[in-house]
Amino acid sequence: MSQTSTERLRDYLAQLPPQSQALLMREFERAIERGEDLAVANFVLEQLRKVVRGTEEDDEARPRTDDPARLLYGPLEPFLVEGNFPVRAGQIRRASLLPVWQWLGRDGAPEAVRAFETTLNEIRLSGSAAGLETATRKFQLAAAEAIVKIATPVPGEDRHRALSRIGSPNVIEDLLSIGAVLRAREAMETLGSRLPSQIRALTPSQLETATSALNVPSLQTPQLLPFALSLIMQRLAAPWQIIRLAVKMAASDDEIRVAATPYGIAVTIALHDLSFLTACLRTDIRRGHFDNVGDQLKILHDGVRGLRTELDLRNDSAWGRQLTSIRADISNSLQSEIESVPGRVRRILRQRADKDIASAPKIDVAEVEEIAALIDFVAVCRTYASELAINEVTLRTYSDLQHYVEHSTESLVQALRGGDTKARAYRQMQAKAAIRFCEILFGHDYASLMSRAAENAVTGERKSTRAG
Repeated sequence: MSQTSTERLRDYLAQLPPQSQALLMREFERAIERGEDLAVANFVLEQLRKVVRGTEEDDEARPRTDDPARLLYGPLEPFLVEGNFPVRAGQIRRASLLPVWQWLGRDGAPEAVRAFETTLNEIRLSGSAAGLETATRKFQLAAAEAIVKIATPVPGEDRHRALSRIGSPNVIEDLLSIGAVLRAREAMETLGSRLPSQIRALTPSQLETATSALNVPSLQTPQLLPFALSLIMQRLAAPWQIIRLAVKMAASDDEIRVAATPYGIAVTIALHDLSFLTACLRTDIRRGHFDNVGDQLKILHDGVRGLRTELDLRNDSAWGRQLTSIRADISNSLQSEIESVPGRVRRILRQRADKDIASAPKIDVAEVEEIAALIDFVAVCRTYASELAINEVTLRTYSDLQHYVEHSTESLVQALRGGDTKARAYRQMQAKAAIRFCEILFGHDYASLMSRAAENAVTGERKSTRAG
């Protein structure tokens, strides 16, 4: 391919969502492992890795198919999570993988590990990927058996010491899940192949497709069903809609009947994910990161509303209390930040006497943009206020901002017609900030009108000074 064609391919890959990039990467890696069209697959995979890693370097890095641990854990990739937030059913901590791999090589299945590494060396020396898929699957099954055996409780047998040699309590908690998913790799892959790549809404027809794909005995176990549901959630444009599967299976929206089915775990998963997103929202707000707040609020709003309308939840039930707690956490996270915005606006736009301007704090453009982001944040909150229990404070704050900014902008424009040069320069900065806020609160047309009024005020004052 020419350089231009390569750049076009890379630009296209860069525009794909991260989930699509990850899915495409896995598919090309599997194609290489099967020995299919190696030249094209290797080239596209190389460009995709450069996009994902954000670097042109590492051209001579070892092929990722040479990493035995990565090949072993490939089926777990969709379910791995980072960070310290508690995991839910259908998730595995990425941090658990290394201790388990070390245990497999040391105590769990050392012969299988050595045999697999030997096979990988032979495949690399041969220059062909033939046999890689078969060897990988054989090793995955051997590892799964060793993991499930050590993780499954046996009556009358104390395995605490053996388990403590593997890792921390978190690692032990993930053991059975790791083994179960490795053992059920084919069933999971079949489920993924029978689902659309993206499900815009879990409509009745899509529900039929999903339930049909799930109708496999190995996926119906308490251990694997949460992972199957998590796989479906990753295809959903609105992940909270996974509760519709539970409602369908219960043939009722009554929470008691839904909870009595194995699919009741879908509601627990949806609530957990809303709790996690609430924690992320709280962290972003505390750090002053508002870029993703709008998207987060929409997901939370739709999820809370969906659970409240599609499930008959009781206020005193476990699910009902958890949903109430989520709404309270969202409200508490947003309310204090919303209430702080008018004060910050007043500090920038407050009218000052000419003699006080010399001692006034300078107007920082970065601070103006930060306050503008906060005003936009209040506007976004207003859209979702009712469902998120922030209706009163949001409407009051937004109304106060509109009244104060409109009045202050008009007063600042009038003030530009007089005062000494230094005072006028400061008020011009204030007026510019006020017009920036007007653009968010009243729209571009009103902001343009006030901008022209400010220019005319300054121009008129200069003409008047020259005429005098």
